[in-house]
Amino acid sequence: MSQKLEIQIKENKIYVPLKNKWLINQPEEEVRQKYVCRLVNSYGYDLKQMAQEVQVSNSSRGQGRARADIVIWRSEKDKLEENSPIIVVECKADYITIREEDYFQGSNYASWAGADFFVTTNLKETKIFQVIKGKIPKRLKEIIDIPKASIVNNNKKIEELLKQTKAFTRDEFSKLLFKCHNIIRNNDKLSPEAAFDEISKILFIKIRYERRNDDAQIFSLEEFKKGKKYYDRDKAPNSPEYFQNLFELTKQEFADDNLFSEHEKMRIKQGSFEAIVEELEKYNLSITSDDVKGIAFEQFLGRTFRGELGQFFTPRTVVDFINDVLDPQEGEVICDPCCGSGGFLIKSFEYIRSQIEEDIHKQKEAIKAKYYDESYEKENENIKANIDEKVNKLFAKLNKELDKDYENSRLRKLSYDCIFGTDANPRMSRTAKMNMIMHGDGHGGVHHNDGLLNVNGIFENRFDVILTNPPFGSRIEKSLKITEEDRFTDKERIKKYQERYGEDEYNKALSQVNDNVGKSILSLYDTGKMSGLTEVLFIERCLRLLKPGGRMGIVLPEGVLNNSNLQKVRDYVESQAKIVLITSIPQDVFIASGATVKPSLLFFKKFSENEAKEYETIKNKATFEIEQKYQDELDKIENKLKKRGKEALGTDEKKSLRKQKKEFEEKIQNEIKALIKERFNYEIPIAEVQKAGISTTGAKIENELEPLEQEFSKYRKKQKLWTANRLKVSYEIKDDEIVRILDDKELVL
Repeated sequence: MSQKLEIQIKENKIYVPLKNKWLINQPEEEVRQKYVCRLVNSYGYDLKQMAQEVQVSNSSRGQGRARADIVIWRSEKDKLEENSPIIVVECKADYITIREEDYFQGSNYASWAGADFFVTTNLKETKIFQVIKGKIPKRLKEIIDIPKASIVNNNKKIEELLKQTKAFTRDEFSKLLFKCHNIIRNNDKLSPEAAFDEISKILFIKIRYERRNDDAQIFSLEEFKKGKKYYDRDKAPNSPEYFQNLFELTKQEFADDNLFSEHEKMRIKQGSFEAIVEELEKYNLSITSDDVKGIAFEQFLGRTFRGELGQFFTPRTVVDFINDVLDPQEGEVICDPCCGSGGFLIKSFEYIRSQIEEDIHKQKEAIKAKYYDESYEKENENIKANIDEKVNKLFAKLNKELDKDYENSRLRKLSYDCIFGTDANPRMSRTAKMNMIMHGDGHGGVHHNDGLLNVNGIFENRFDVILTNPPFGSRIEKSLKITEEDRFTDKERIKKYQERYGEDEYNKALSQVNDNVGKSILSLYDTGKMSGLTEVLFIERCLRLLKPGGRMGIVLPEGVLNNSNLQKVRDYVESQAKIVLITSIPQDVFIASGATVKPSLLFFKKFSENEAKEYETIKNKATFEIEQKYQDELDKIENKLKKRGKEALGTDEKKSLRKQKKEFEEKIQNEIKALIKERFNYEIPIAEVQKAGISTTGAKIENELEPLEQEFSKYRKKQKLWTANRLKVSYEIKDDEIVRILDDKELVL
């Protein structure tokens, strides 16, 4: 057996075996060398059939530096004869998300080289494609793995590999999770929800293990037994079983995320644990792409919790539509106070992350245009090498913007300062965190808490965008009180949040609970006097959470604001916000999730400060005018009712006058509302779609929401319904340094 290839790093240098030299250890170089080790140790390729930084294009202007990171031939002989390679690999720093532009650029390299496979990797995520040759435009088909060295000349084996596409992987992964779920239910007799908790623990043990192994080592049953053998041999008396110890280590690694309680343990037998590890061993979760893991996890969640907990899972087509209509932007603060499994927060995070990545991509293109002009090709190799090094350094500094561990990065701000959610169900709040980690990140602002109460960063007038699907059909009773347990008492965190949000602002947020212990939750809300329906209270809660001018999309039972019994609720809403779109969708969309109520999607824009003043002025003027109009009649009635002694009216006459007075007062209120609507007039688009992408069985069908979103997007831009508070970020190159300019403040990356 050949010796294992290992990374060699000394001080700031890294050894590059394919060049037999030491180079400066930059993030992308380290990823490249780790992937070379993976190719040798896990896939069986020989260094002699590989090369690094191979020029794959002779095109002019800007393409002279088109060099593939790693190229692999079927054999050393093919390499020496300069035949077409089988695989081209492009490497990115480990904190850079793999983007569509990256793999289409790399696919050009693969096509130019005549390769059959193309890989783009940052080690945490690896995307692998078959290059479909002879097609215009070039086409890629994503598959689950590259061939190992032992089968590169075996066409039958390669054909089998090519059948395993990403879609296959996603569906199979989802089925496999469900199979593991059943193992626990059958072996350990746990409820579906408790069995799900145990699956989650095993998934995180697996993620931790596979992240720590650079050579793509999968957490297999063989690896588990190997580790158990050494653990059992060396463990101290009273140590936990090996699989419990693995869970303890995993809890420590994810401690900051509050995923598991301090005393939480694995609640299944070791036999069940081993059976599940064996089932899952075909997948390496450290290199399985986020969309495969995330979508498979969501499918598993949907099947596991269908019915009773179906309220927690908003169908993807609805999530996409609400997010796209609201169009959240970088720098905006986003919340879902009933976040369930985190679908809305994940979509918004990914949506904004792609904006940031697109901007960084444009900055890189600008750098390439600056340094790789027509004169580049005329330079000698030394000058070209210096330019390449300069460009690579600038790229490396730009890449910091996509590193959430870099304190000042744009992705860190998105991950830590802009995404917030709560759910009253402890299992769901934990699931939301897990789901977000599976999809990439942005989970730090999610908490287990009653969505109607303030917690940590979730309080009034703080959010630009709210997307939510609140529980509906149930009521909050007057007997439901705010208790001492609802107080937030962690002094260390309170101090941290006071520093983060401002002492006065945060103390005011805490007072919502602290000053109302013993009082009914209904008493906190104006609409609590009108209705105890959860959907009504959450409409007001969301409006309160929004900043002036903020916008929201919410799933509600159809006609909730047209219900005559809830007219006062509609009046309240229209005194706080504009209704900018109402969309009726078929009940079919939610049936697959176990829900039975026909839903509507409502979009509001909270009044800006100027709109609030305008509304109040119109309201006061309308009230004065209409009251003046009927004042004489009301005064006459009031004077008659005040008569005493001989002039006093009889009981029947008093009843009749009081009835007249009440009718006048109702008439006055109706005329005031009509006059306000006339003077504070705006259009409310109403749409109804018959097909929303999902059938009653959950099958994919035509989605009329997509063209509707495009149509509304044009409309709201033309009407200037809102102006998103996107960060205005620009970059300059000064003395070969990248300088980010944000709000006139400069930061050297």
